[in-house]
Amino acid sequence: METHLTPLSSLRTTARHIPPYTAFVPPLSPVTIESRLSETGVVFPQWRYTMYSTTHYHSTTHEVLVVSRGRARLCFGGEQNPERFEPVVAQGDVVIVPTGLAHRLLDDMEGDFEMVGSYPPGAVWDMCYGVEGEEDKKEKARSVKWFARDPVYGARSPDVSL
Repeated sequence: METHLTPLSSLRTTARHIPPYTAFVPPLSPVTIESRLSETGVVFPQWRYTMYSTTHYHSTTHEVLVVSRGRARLCFGGEQNPERFEPVVAQGDVVIVPTGLAHRLLDDMEGDFEMVGSYPPGAVWDMCYGVEGEEDKKEKARSVKWFARDPVYGARSPDVSL
C-alpha cells in the first residue's frame, strides 16, 4: 500500500506552531495513516476516535493527530483565550499539538469526524483540564523535548521546530 504525501513545497502551516496541513492525499484509510506514522518511527498510533469536546491538554507528551474521516472545527489555546486558534480540519490534515496546549472539538461538521492519535515511543499521555491541583503539570509540560524529526515526513521535514 503506497502512501501519497503532499510535496513539502505545497504544505500549509501556521505561525502558531500548530501546522495543519493536508500531508496525506485523500482518499485514505486509518490503516494507511498508521502505517506511514509507524514507518517514520517518530510517533506510534495509539487510537482512532474523535477529539474530546471538553477542553483538555497533555502535560507528558506532544500529540500528533491525523484526520482520517470527516471535517471539524477545533479550538486550540482555550475558548477564553482571545488568541485562540480555531481551524477547520478535514481528511488528510495533520495537527501537531505541543505539550501543554489546551484543545477541544467545537463542531463535528459532518457527524463522522475521526482522527488517528499518535505519540512518541514510550510516551504515556495524561489528561489535564486546567483545574485546581494541576499547577505542577505546567512545569512538567515545559520540560518535554520537541521532536528530532517530523512525525510524517521523517528526515525530509517541513519547519515545525519550536
